[in-house]
Amino acid sequence: MHVSKIQTNEHALSCMRQIIHNVEKIIVGKQYAISLVIATLACRGHVLIEDVPGVGKTSLVAALAKSVNGSFKRIQFTPDIMPSDITGYSAFSPKTGEFEYRPGAVMSQFVLADEINRTSPKTQSSLLEVMEENQVTVDGLTHPVPSPFMVLATQNPVDYLGTFALPEAQLDRFFMKISLGYPDERSESKMLERFKGKTPMDNLTHVAEGADIIRVQELVEQIHVDPEINRFIVTVTRKTREHEDVMLGASPRASICLFRAVQAWALYEGRDYVVPDDVIEMAPHVLSHRILMRQEASIRQVTVDDVLDHAIEAAAAGIFPR
Repeated sequence: MHVSKIQTNEHALSCMRQIIHNVEKIIVGKQYAISLVIATLACRGHVLIEDVPGVGKTSLVAALAKSVNGSFKRIQFTPDIMPSDITGYSAFSPKTGEFEYRPGAVMSQFVLADEINRTSPKTQSSLLEVMEENQVTVDGLTHPVPSPFMVLATQNPVDYLGTFALPEAQLDRFFMKISLGYPDERSESKMLERFKGKTPMDNLTHVAEGADIIRVQELVEQIHVDPEINRFIVTVTRKTREHEDVMLGASPRASICLFRAVQAWALYEGRDYVVPDDVIEMAPHVLSHRILMRQEASIRQVTVDDVLDHAIEAAAAGIFPR
């Protein structure tokens, strides 16, 4: 039984690494960021990618969808886009004499919400239900989205003209927030070599199927988490709420997300159990966007990273004393 479990975990790890390697054919030199996206997918979560234009945010999502042979839809968020464009709508059919559901762009396995902060809060909120419950409700009828399902949203942290900041409820729906950043000189040169002829995306083939992802998601839930690690996760999250410079700390949903994230990261590292370093590694990516600082914090030059460092150190000292 134990041998069989090890073999199953090795297959899941192989699947994750094959997808990462495949996406790296398009996104050069960003293995860690891609690994975080795959870990989020393994947890049935959603990712907010905040970065400047031109670093490959859209290409990453398209490459991921191609790598797992999944359906992919892109929603270009603009001020005039309507909630029905995302969730779908009911239209009268002359053939049947009844109203029929016309699926929106969200009815896909991988959904790119491009420049999500360029549309109104009303339209942004149309994603709340589907990101939490994997379904949309139109005219009182519920429609499930395909599985696996993942929303990957992008936003530009520099250009604020004509944008609408994501409310806390929307941010809390995102499992992780990541940044790609500029590639180093060697990676950028390598990227130019690959784009000399046809774009590499044209030749990208899938290395996994949706069923493989679902199996990985099931295996993540079986990764062992010791009660002390559980306590560590809860303590870190709670200490973000107790910090004097924090107006709104990480929610209980954040604790659940961090719990699941460390399980996925342990599997990615080739283990069937979680260690404290997994919590330290995942906490900034899972918790940072869920913390709202007080205005006075900027005067004292206290950042979200400072809050998280303090929370992790204090929690570790109380649970794992040297």
